[in-house]
Amino acid sequence: MDSKYPIGKFQFDGEITNSVTKVWINEIEELPSLLRAAVKDLDNEQLDTPYRSGGWTVRQVIHHLADSHMNAYVRFKLALTEEKPVIKPYDESEWAELSDYKLPIDISLSLLEAMHKRWTNLLRSLNPADMEKTFIHPDSGEVSIGKNIGIYAWHGRHHLSHITSLCSRKSW
Repeated sequence: MDSKYPIGKFQFDGEITNSVTKVWINEIEELPSLLRAAVKDLDNEQLDTPYRSGGWTVRQVIHHLADSHMNAYVRFKLALTEEKPVIKPYDESEWAELSDYKLPIDISLSLLEAMHKRWTNLLRSLNPADMEKTFIHPDSGEVSIGKNIGIYAWHGRHHLSHITSLCSRKSW
């Protein structure tokens, strides 16, 4: 198994249909509870263990998910309310070195729970025309809302798998 991409990189070449996005939205909705369950018995030493050599610690992954998904939520709202907005990328590796990434994980888990409730409510309200709206990412180009739902469903599963595969390898 590839410890950097345990579920592979995001790939979807099919048509982004209502049924496809429903599955993705459900995955986004379920992520906070799956994360909480995955880390509920971990102590501080385990939380401060990298999921792979040169990778982030479990604690950093949890805080990264909160930061990344907050940014995604804002990007969705920008794409829904502006014409092809250019979004601001951020240096996630630099963010992972800031002091708030040393805080207890419950802060970011609670933030994810609340934000994912708002986010999935918003996503479930979208119509087919909304799914076609886009934003411009300076590094990856134009991204549709429909595709971005899939990217973030994958993103949550990707990082959850970092944690669960580490726990499995360590027999935690």
